[in-house]
Amino acid sequence: MRMRILSVIHQEDAASGVFGETVADRGHELVEWNVAEEHRLPSQAFGGVLVFGGAMHVDQEDRHGWLADENAFLRRLAGEGVPLLGVCLGGQLLAKALGARVRRMPSAEVGWFPVTLTEDADGDPVLGGLPERFESFQWHSYEFEVPQGAVLLARSDRCYQAYRVGEAAWGLQFHAEVTHETLEGWIESSSSEEDGPVDVERLRAESEEHIGRWNELGREICGRFLEVAERRESTRAGATTRATSPRS
Repeated sequence: MRMRILSVIHQEDAASGVFGETVADRGHELVEWNVAEEHRLPSQAFGGVLVFGGAMHVDQEDRHGWLADENAFLRRLAGEGVPLLGVCLGGQLLAKALGARVRRMPSAEVGWFPVTLTEDADGDPVLGGLPERFESFQWHSYEFEVPQGAVLLARSDRCYQAYRVGEAAWGLQFHAEVTHETLEGWIESSSSEEDGPVDVERLRAESEEHIGRWNELGREICGRFLEVAERRESTRAGATTRATSPRS
């Protein structure tokens, strides 16, 4: 069953990455929406929604008025049970929309850092089955707390890294979608005021070492999320068919 998958981006250099490739590989349509430029909310229905990163922060609604609309949009989608997966800023926005605290960290986390799954990740539809500990790519200066009723799925030495709310909404702090090209662009545009000192040569060397395996893991995460959306869409379509079938 072919679905429309909404990709919410906040700037052109922080787009869908390997997640977009995975959507296409599974035969679905990716609809990319830059909320910072196209403020009008999408009106059509989607089988799933991906929300990506950006240089802005969740507490900057005074500078980016559309953040308030996005906050309400994500809260509505979560309430309707639409499969959601937020990455970095996307995970922070989803956490805030669901009432959790999001705050600035004492210092930014930029580069490759180990992430450890919690016991609750065992059997999770998206993160279950991943290595218990893996190197992850991070680029953020804010962190989220876990929304009330959510399940903590992963953490690092610095902060929480993943959670699930209900049966179909996930927030990730690590950039599972990032490609080598995107990563290189972020390095070129990095700001010491926002990101702190970045050891560019070390970051490039570590990225060359890790990016291939990282992209494989990113495709696996997105593929599992799409399986959740596909099952939901199949169930919904079956219920619609039964409701409209003539009585025998």
